[in-house]
Amino acid sequence: MAISLVIFSSLVICSALSLGNGLSLSYYSKKCPNVDNIVANLVKEAFGKDKTVPAALLRMHFHDCFIRGCDASVLLDTAGSSKVEKSGPPNLSLHAFYVIDNAKKAVEAACPGVVSCADILAVAARDSVVLSGGPTWDVPKGRKDGRTSHASETRKLPAPTFNLSQLQQSFAQRGLNLRDLVALSGGHTLGFSHCSSFQNRIHNFNTSNDIDPSINPSFAASLKTVCPAHNKVKNAGSNMDTSATTFDNTYYKLMLQGKSLFSSDQSLLTAPSTRKLVQKFAGSQEAFNEAFVKSMIKMSSITGGHEVRKNCRRVN
Repeated sequence: MAISLVIFSSLVICSALSLGNGLSLSYYSKKCPNVDNIVANLVKEAFGKDKTVPAALLRMHFHDCFIRGCDASVLLDTAGSSKVEKSGPPNLSLHAFYVIDNAKKAVEAACPGVVSCADILAVAARDSVVLSGGPTWDVPKGRKDGRTSHASETRKLPAPTFNLSQLQQSFAQRGLNLRDLVALSGGHTLGFSHCSSFQNRIHNFNTSNDIDPSINPSFAASLKTVCPAHNKVKNAGSNMDTSATTFDNTYYKLMLQGKSLFSSDQSLLTAPSTRKLVQKFAGSQEAFNEAFVKSMIKMSSITGGHEVRKNCRRVN
């Protein structure tokens, strides 16, 4: 698959994974053959105006897939008194929903009632990686959109305070292994985190230490300047790594230096198997790209929807 308006030196990786779940690389070849280009153009347009869009769309896709499968339930707006996933605490900082709205509108104009919002989000996530200088891949399609979304279910999302055992359990429940865990965690190479997600590491860590002993002391000191103990600045925080708009392996290199933001990220060094993978990806961008693509295809193949929405924010 080629994105016609995007030219990058991205690594193209062909996955040998079986697709399963009724997904296919040729699902829209007859009914909507230009869907990839339509979505890519809209994501590129948004990226030109806001460099945070790729991180936002990639995170949105992760958060969608980890609740009820990749069914676009994260896109639904509240209807009535029941709060939807968007309203759950982990999702309050999600943004760039308008990009999916615009892509859906354009796709509907070309192919009415054919392409699901879940597929559009999966394609947009891939395009976000490509626009950030990362690898590209063919996105299997055929997902359906879900009709259910509950804020309470966002508790299922892996938290930034999780230890390795908790992370492993969370991923295993979705059919993902430790290699997938380490590779997909590399998505943290893009984006920004608010203080609340790593405050536990730099203030009152435990009864013996104010700061998490596994964090680089100078890095912790720099974080404390932007996130003081009684921080009152709503949007205070830090970039996920030093190249937060570029998809690269800096995240892993910093982790080995004790400079990752989340406890969950640093926990990847607490077992020999995951530490070995972190070291591998830190030493090879190519190895990281290949693993990330395989794990993304695997994760985005977790399906669970039932319809093709006409409007991504509402069930039919």
